[in-house]
Amino acid sequence: MPIEFLGIAATNDGSETTPRSGGSFDKEYTVRLGRAHEDFGWDRVLFAYGSGAPEPSAAAAWLLAHTDTLQVLLAHRPNVSYPTFAAKTVATLDQIGDGRLTVHVITGGTDHEQQREGDHLTKDERYARTREYIQILKKAWTSHEPFDWDGEHYRFADFVSDTFPVQQPRPDISFGGSSEAAYAVGGAEADVFALWGEPLEETAKQIERVHAAARAAGRTQMPRIQVAFRPIIAPTEELAWEKAHRTVARIEAMRNGNGRSPLSIARPPASGPENTGSQRLLEIAERGERFDRALWTPTAKASGGAGNSNALVGTPETVAAALLDYVDLGVDIISMRGYDLLGDAIDVGRYVIPLVREEVALRDRRSPAGGRGAAGDSRG
Repeated sequence: MPIEFLGIAATNDGSETTPRSGGSFDKEYTVRLGRAHEDFGWDRVLFAYGSGAPEPSAAAAWLLAHTDTLQVLLAHRPNVSYPTFAAKTVATLDQIGDGRLTVHVITGGTDHEQQREGDHLTKDERYARTREYIQILKKAWTSHEPFDWDGEHYRFADFVSDTFPVQQPRPDISFGGSSEAAYAVGGAEADVFALWGEPLEETAKQIERVHAAARAAGRTQMPRIQVAFRPIIAPTEELAWEKAHRTVARIEAMRNGNGRSPLSIARPPASGPENTGSQRLLEIAERGERFDRALWTPTAKASGGAGNSNALVGTPETVAAALLDYVDLGVDIISMRGYDLLGDAIDVGRYVIPLVREEVALRDRRSPAGGRGAAGDSRG
């Protein structure tokens, strides 16, 4: 079963190490970065969500109209639109892209960020809302007859859409998190469960928690697993580690005010991050800097555990071998985002992705039934 590669669809050239050179939405750069992913072997890119960032569904429409084969993963928070409206938006985007859109539903990890757009639910309430939201999306995309809904968070009558996705029966839905509530919702409803990169042992345990939640929800087909990393590569190990240390120094400089920091590294509250995933990253960083073949935690520590922040450091061969270790755990989708968004997308696509694809294809030829944690069609 082929491995899929997910990159980033940024609307400007800013990162944790580099101030952006212009406004928050640079149309030309958005297309240039997307086409680089398309040209260098990536399967799809993620448009992330931030309360003050450019609206991602509009940016996704722009990129879909300017690419040919690249798929787009659209991050979406349930608090910003009613689920029936979101279902029509996604269906329309899927029509624009000729079946190239998937959706990543975000519950929201911090109260402060959610409250910026009027969402004052507690974390547990947000997870309950997310589950109901996903259920409505699925029904709206597949029902050709009017239906009513009377749930805890949503109530409507006689809705039927006249706009359906190209993908049948519907686009995939991904979901992420590291709390018990996240495992329960994603295990029950998601086609893809997204994790941040952690050591192999911790990742294996998280995958089992997701699978246990899926089984508890009565599913026989498990969600596919996605794991995210920050690649730091160079022609030699020595150069890669020098680059890694320079990267951390630049992250720290940006967070100390020497540049305009992007939303993804906004300074966390003094009490530490609220979300379980970031807490886990910081706890792992306290235990050590290097794990397994190439996992490096100082990038996560320097960014305060903000999002996907653990790095894989080494030559392309070392990083590819490290990714294959995660494939052996049952990972189906590898998400990577460099600190030089454009340059790293090209370099990883040119030097790392082919190595992983070749080895996975070789393994599949040797064992046609699949020797890793493939679970077949994940639609629940």
